[in-house]
Amino acid sequence: MVKPKKEFGQHFLKSGGVVEKIVEVAQITPQDEVIEIGPGTGALTETILKKGSPKKLIALEVDKTLIPLLREKFKDFPNLEILNADATEVDFCKLADRPILLGNLPYNVGSLIVLNTVRAKDCIKRAVYMLQKEVAEKLTLKSKKPSWLSIFVNTFFDTEYIMSVPARFFYPPPKVTSAVIKMTPKREQPDFDLEDYKSFLEKVFSERRKMLKKKLPLEVLNKANIDPNQRVEQLKLEDFIRLYKVYKDQKGEINANI
Repeated sequence: MVKPKKEFGQHFLKSGGVVEKIVEVAQITPQDEVIEIGPGTGALTETILKKGSPKKLIALEVDKTLIPLLREKFKDFPNLEILNADATEVDFCKLADRPILLGNLPYNVGSLIVLNTVRAKDCIKRAVYMLQKEVAEKLTLKSKKPSWLSIFVNTFFDTEYIMSVPARFFYPPPKVTSAVIKMTPKREQPDFDLEDYKSFLEKVFSERRKMLKKKLPLEVLNKANIDPNQRVEQLKLEDFIRLYKVYKDQKGEINANI
């Protein structure tokens, strides 16, 4: 048995039922190209190949020692390509044509992979990820305390909480419960500069207990119809989108008068 490595945050999924549910939710067809993140020992890989039967499957594995094992295990599948790559940095759009992204994401870099997925929003078909339950609840706006990342994701994606996954379904069992989420790019998205919008949200979410009037100009808050005495967790998704649009417009007016 392959020994999981702590430095890669490896917890190998061993539940066939969960694996099949992930592939079912992904809605893979023989015309699809799929990118799997962190195949590990290949439990999800095998089900993707046999049940999903995609035109092409690209498996991204950061752990070099697993590559030869995976290549040997799946040597009879010509539609599989296994790459030693870091999914927090790779450009998904350059790897495949309108890919479906799947993966049991390592807890230590799961949020970074989700962030990289948003950067690929214009080319991907959908993503189905397993993450720490607490992170999954925030990303699908089920949590009462949203994060800048959850607002960032839901600005461009429809998110859905699929199921919780107990620790006993993994080897070794993690100390937390996991969950499966589905992310589908919205048909109509605001035309925002991603890095600028990200910086704006990080600023607004910093020092959460501070009232918004301590973080943003009153003229921006008033024009966006936001109570200046509110705190960040009191805002809804549409408030953030409206607030950023006004913030950008006001910045432009200020710059024009300099």
